[in-house]
Amino acid sequence: MSAQAPAVRTGPIASDGAAGAGPAAGALDALADERLGAIRARGTYRRMRVMGGAQAPRMEVDGREVALFAGSNYLDLAAHPAVAEAAARAARELGCAAGGSRLITGNLALHEAFEAELAAFFGTEAALVFATGYMANVGVIPALVGPGDAVVSDALNHASIIDGCKLSGAAVRVFAHGDAAAAEDALARAAREHRRVLLAVDGVYSMDGDLAPLPALVAAARRHGALVLLDDAHGTGTLGARGRGTAELLGVEGGVDVLLGTLGKALGSFGAFVAGSARLRELLVNTARSFIFSCALAPPQVAAAQASLRLVAREPWRRARLAANAARLRARLAARGLSTAPSASHIVPVVIGDNARTMAACEALLARGYFAQGIRHPSVPEGTARLRLTPMATHEPGEIDALADALADVLAA
Repeated sequence: MSAQAPAVRTGPIASDGAAGAGPAAGALDALADERLGAIRARGTYRRMRVMGGAQAPRMEVDGREVALFAGSNYLDLAAHPAVAEAAARAARELGCAAGGSRLITGNLALHEAFEAELAAFFGTEAALVFATGYMANVGVIPALVGPGDAVVSDALNHASIIDGCKLSGAAVRVFAHGDAAAAEDALARAAREHRRVLLAVDGVYSMDGDLAPLPALVAAARRHGALVLLDDAHGTGTLGARGRGTAELLGVEGGVDVLLGTLGKALGSFGAFVAGSARLRELLVNTARSFIFSCALAPPQVAAAQASLRLVAREPWRRARLAANAARLRARLAARGLSTAPSASHIVPVVIGDNARTMAACEALLARGYFAQGIRHPSVPEGTARLRLTPMATHEPGEIDALADALADVLAA
């Protein structure tokens, strides 16, 4: 008879025998209390709201049905029947996981086909999908630059660009937000002092809704021999005649060396992509650690994004409606005396300033049937807390007007 297998422990055992209360638990609790206490004192403590239902113009938030003006499902494709069916079909036929990294067992024909479609859509030689936009930036930037090189970065770039720069080991030159002249000065200095220079910018800035001055930036990068990386998470699918994003809208597609975009916003799925040359793709497959050491995107996610990409190409009315709704919202707020500067896109901020007043306005709007999330430091600079309003293509004009009026009334109270 074989020996009986030992019992499996389900958690650490403290000296008093209680599971889950290891010897360092007290120190961990003290650490958490100290840091969370400081966060509460600054007025920046966060909690996760519980959402109910599919992503749509109306959803449940903490059990209450409201009009949603806080999401990134800009084109209302996340629950589109064709997108949902594509995901379901992929799950039935290919399963719910790729089963490994792309370099071992996870590289499915579906991934390759979708990447070819992405490249064709954006007019590039190749594309490569990543698990998230954050992972794309922290993988791509260190693959392009390292010690001895420099990154010239906008002051309001997304956190994933900032962290990608830190991981790369390259010197970082930060220029004032949206200031093309300051960017040129930084590029000139970096080109004199470093081996290789990368200019990294967002296309649409996620908390202000303004666009990078890409024509001037691309021209400056070319004058100083710098590569251009454009993170167009919020422009993908929403801007440009064909939905190719900020570079298409501003006429500089040929000046972008590395294009990053997300599959989880306008495309209504999950994941991210990088589009560029075939050599870029080859380089990333071999050097981007966040690609190499991650499981491949699951088949349902890839199939959903593929279906959404086709809808973006076939249904330009969604982009037009999104732009019209954003313009209507800005105009209605302006008529009620509220500034949305510098927004030029479907991201419409109303800066309030004070953290407590911002969150009070958020809660007051929620009570009136509208969800517009309050945004505080560190997502935005201190003293610039705001409500970040994001209409969708399928919101009705009456809903846009009612939100603007409700917000004006709340802030006037």
